[in-house]
Amino acid sequence: MSRSTRSNYLRAWEGAAGYHVGVNDPVGSLRDDAALSAAAHAIREADALLIAAGAGMGVDSGLPDFRGTEGFWRAYPAVAKLGLRFEEMATPVWFKKDPHLAWAFYGHRLHLYRDTAPHAGFSILRSWAATKQRGGFVFTSNVDGHFQRAGFDPGSVVECHGSLMHVQCMRRGCGGIEEASGIEVRIDAAVFRALDPLPRCARCGEVMRPNVLMFGDGGWDPDRTARQEARMEAWLGTLGRESRLVVVEMGAGMAVPTVRASMEHLVQVWGGRLIRINPREPSVPPGRGHVGLGCGALEGLRALEARMGA
Repeated sequence: MSRSTRSNYLRAWEGAAGYHVGVNDPVGSLRDDAALSAAAHAIREADALLIAAGAGMGVDSGLPDFRGTEGFWRAYPAVAKLGLRFEEMATPVWFKKDPHLAWAFYGHRLHLYRDTAPHAGFSILRSWAATKQRGGFVFTSNVDGHFQRAGFDPGSVVECHGSLMHVQCMRRGCGGIEEASGIEVRIDAAVFRALDPLPRCARCGEVMRPNVLMFGDGGWDPDRTARQEARMEAWLGTLGRESRLVVVEMGAGMAVPTVRASMEHLVQVWGGRLIRINPREPSVPPGRGHVGLGCGALEGLRALEARMGA
């Protein structure tokens, strides 16, 4: 499946200028007993579970919050000195213009994600999915590989923005996507530059780059993600309209609404209920019994687990 033919329900967010989420049904904090009970009941009675996660999912693991320019600069003070915002740093331009800077940024993130353990909420989600008659799937914009690290079946995970655990050659058409397991990037922290040797393609010698969809990125190879999406679409196709599908979405904000808008469109097209866990933006669309919980991912998952066991 090419990028141009990817499923409409997974592309609903693209080009959605002025994207807005309506305020609706039960939305509350964990002190809202009715909202918490409604969400727990929906998950308990579901026969299929779709787990969706944005950047906020990793905060409870100790990963930095890039929310806003100040948040990004606190995590990367060396980039702050350059005056670059996240969307200006996370671009393929630097792999051509200054690959040592590009790999300082992405190499640091690669090692950070490897060295950070997924939080306990991943295990809670995996245990829920294992009990569902029709199984479960993961849809995430995170590029950290933490769902696979937490024991989820790699064949049941969609990484819609790619993965830092994989690389591709900068030379278009040179080769396919490779695992980054053998890549080690040494960084001079004082000047925030990667040291030689940089990761290079074994076929042509060109600099490699992460297989991650960046801002203004026309060179990303979407083939791996397209295969993942095809598997998810096939799974959804087995459910049927009578299925009790529940989507549990965590940490997906409006700034880059890939996950958020995709899940709203998905429940509209395929049916099912949306449980949105988000400390700042928990609003959900009206109707269908969707529930928003205004809290962090781990806090919300633990509260739901406790309520389901009560």
